[in-house]
Formats: sequence, structure tokens, C-alpha cells
Amino acid sequence: MAQMNSSDEKGPVKRGRHRRPWGPVLSVLAIVFSAVPALPLVTQASAQTATVRQFDPATGTWVRRERTLSFKAPWGDAAIKPSVVPYSEKLPAGSIVIETAKRRLYHLRGDGTAVRYGIGVGREGFAWRGSERITRKAEWPDWRPPAEMIRREAAQGRILPSVMEGGPENPLGARALYLGSTLFRIHGTNQPWTIGQAVSSGCIRMTNEDVITLYSSVKIGTLVLVR
Repeated sequence: MAQMNSSDEKGPVKRGRHRRPWGPVLSVLAIVFSAVPALPLVTQASAQTATVRQFDPATGTWVRRERTLSFKAPWGDAAIKPSVVPYSEKLPAGSIVIETAKRRLYHLRGDGTAVRYGIGVGREGFAWRGSERITRKAEWPDWRPPAEMIRREAAQGRILPSVMEGGPENPLGARALYLGSTLFRIHGTNQPWTIGQAVSSGCIRMTNEDVITLYSSVKIGTLVLVR
């Protein structure tokens, strides 16, 4: 077969076979898109945040605040980021050990290791020790402050609601694990910056992301040791 030279490629016949008349097509597309109304820009940030109501016990009023709905844990402090660590205990696999002084929760895996979580614990006068079992699990639980707490806060000028429905602004957060017949729970929080501190009335706080993970990994009857 004869080799095609450069003069053949430039001929009118060859050019017509390999090129398409895009000019008219582009003109039509321009007309079509000019007729489509502009759509509002939705950013990732706007899709993951919302303005919610949160009860402020300091003023006894409801306030509106921006809250993230992605439940990304505030792990700026690497020390509270969940991690697998060596942990040997003569306890059944799946048991939970809470080290109050260290402000850490250990979920035993049964192989000499545990998943360690950063937690918030009871403030001075509200810490406790003992063993209980998980008797109830709840997603987005309602919060019903005990009568004693309502009276205590009222004496300090802070008015608590008798009940608050579950949701992003609820102090119990995304999940709750109820301990025995006590008023104590392992639960999420709408104040993730308190993880690693002693600020609660005896309950164990976790970030929402962490408590969702723990919730899915434990069963009713799981042993919980608080030291």
C-alpha cells in the first residue's frame, strides 16, 4: 500500500472525513444552557450543619447555635482518639472497664487488647465506683433530668426542662447505654469539648461518633466496671 504523504492529509477530501462541523453544535448547546435557570450552590459545609435549639442551664433559656450533623469527633488531642492498646484483665470479652482517674474507657476484645476511648466523667462529689450491667440501649434518647438535679440547678438559678426530646442538641447525644437500675449511663454529648474532663453528674460521656461505635459493639447484659 502506498504511504500517504503530508500533502494528501491536507486535501479537502481527507479533512472532511476526519473532522466534524462542531460550530453549529456548540451554538445549539449554548442556546440550551442559557435557557436553564441557575441552581443554588450547596456546599459540603452547609449540607452537614444546621441551626438547632439548645437549652442553656446557665440562663435557663433556649438558644440557637450552629451544630455539625456529621458527628466528626474533635480529636485535636491525639490522647483521646480511640486506639487499640494492650489490656489484660480476667474479664469476659466485650466487658467495659472505666478508669475514672485516667478518664478512659476500655472495651475488652478478649485477646489481651482493648479499644481505648477518651471520656468525660463525674465532677468532684459525683464520681462513683462499682460494677453494673447494661440493661437498656437507646438511640437518640430523651433526657429526663432527675428531680434532685432539677432542684439543685434551680437553687443556682438554672431552670432545667422536665423532659427534652432526643436530637443533636440533647445532652445525652446520639446513643445511651443504661447501667443497671441506676440513673447513670454511658452516653454521647452535645458538648464534645468536655471529653477528657470531670464535669458530669456521674454519667460517662463520649463523643457521639465514639458512642455510636461502642453502642453497635455491645449487648444487653454487658459487664461494666467503674474504677
